Amino acid sequence: MTKKLSWRDYLYVGSMLFGLFFGAGNLIFPVHMGQEAGANIILANIGFLITGIGLPFLGVIAIGISKSNGVFDLATRVNRRYAVGFTVLLYMTIGPFFALPRLATTSFEIGLAPFIPNDQQKLVLAIFSVLFFFIAWAFSRKPSKLLGYVGKFLNPLFLFLLAILILFAFLNPLGPVASAPVVATYTENPFIKGFTMGYNTLDALASLAFGIIIVSTIRGMGVEKPNDIAKDTIKSGAVSIILMGIIYTLLSFMGTMSLGKFPISENGGIALAQIAQHYLGNLGSILLAFIVILACLKTAIGLITACSETFSELFPKRSYSFYIAGASILPCLFANVGLTNIIQFSIPVLMFIYPLAMTLILLVIISPLFNHRKEVYRMTTYVTLFAALLDALNNMPDFIKSNSFIASILATAENYLPLFTIGMGWVIPAIIGFIIGLIWTKLNTNTTSNE
Repeated sequence: MTKKLSWRDYLYVGSMLFGLFFGAGNLIFPVHMGQEAGANIILANIGFLITGIGLPFLGVIAIGISKSNGVFDLATRVNRRYAVGFTVLLYMTIGPFFALPRLATTSFEIGLAPFIPNDQQKLVLAIFSVLFFFIAWAFSRKPSKLLGYVGKFLNPLFLFLLAILILFAFLNPLGPVASAPVVATYTENPFIKGFTMGYNTLDALASLAFGIIIVSTIRGMGVEKPNDIAKDTIKSGAVSIILMGIIYTLLSFMGTMSLGKFPISENGGIALAQIAQHYLGNLGSILLAFIVILACLKTAIGLITACSETFSELFPKRSYSFYIAGASILPCLFANVGLTNIIQFSIPVLMFIYPLAMTLILLVIISPLFNHRKEVYRMTTYVTLFAALLDALNNMPDFIKSNSFIASILATAENYLPLFTIGMGWVIPAIIGFIIGLIWTKLNTNTTSNE
């Protein structure tokens, strides 16, 4: 007989998922958005929550209801070649290229940088990165014990210490929200800007990677029926998502209030360190450093493990040990380019992969409506891919965008592609591709369904 989970079980699994999700970007981007959005923070925060918690929750739901084994399994609904390419790009994005190095640099900027002289920070960052990823590599060799403690011990401790800082910020605010200055990018479309800022958390991508961890955990707790696993996955995911939404909102408002004391920083890591130092002094900075490093470290272990397990299954000629070494060495090198540069370089990639992830998640959820037909998956994805590529080009550095050929492509897109100027150029093409896919299924009634 399959086991029925209690509310305590849901809290444990939800806390574990929150612990895996909540790493570097989850701390720094809401604070930085709050500083930039100023008085427009409410609309910006709503947009941020849609991509920051809404899409990850849909990702968890997609994993649950599809009864799949992960990202690759979902993406094969388009075709196998696309599934390999999409899976590799997704895991490299949430792994060695962007999310993993960002974990180390965020830990450094929040935890150690305030205590290090400016002329020594590059050297100390290099040393810290080596130590950070050596520890992550060591635990990734056999991570089950550490990840088991995330839900019950490490995550509650992190939340308790973060709550102290947030409490100080709201009991003694540094400045008003209503009259806070607004930067130009948040003046006209704060909701859309917040929506695209939510991409930077990488959580919608991570939900596809971590969703299977929830499924495995729930199975390990004695739940056997696929329908029960799906329901318990969604309930546990809801616990994590609600908690994340509350913390995101508090952090974003804390960033806005900090404008009463501090200027806008280069990134949210610097701002968070300044706020902690102001309210709690050196002791507060030490406590914040301790918990942020631990929070980022357990997320790093989860990402290294998830990436390496996936690559060892996709490309079995190399062992798991080989992949955890690569997933630790590469981000150690990239971490030393600095947090601000990592964020800047990641934006074009995120503008490309996020629309593909969003359309895949939505298609999986509504898949029963079109009988899981591959035609719908393919047409929606192919058309979205082309539009997402244009959005990526539009967010490239100026030296690339200034190329005459690329400039002419972007000018054409700006004139003829709706929503392109606000970073949402993929939306209308995705809808058109979906409609074409539905028509294709009607014309090709003999084609077998996906399931």
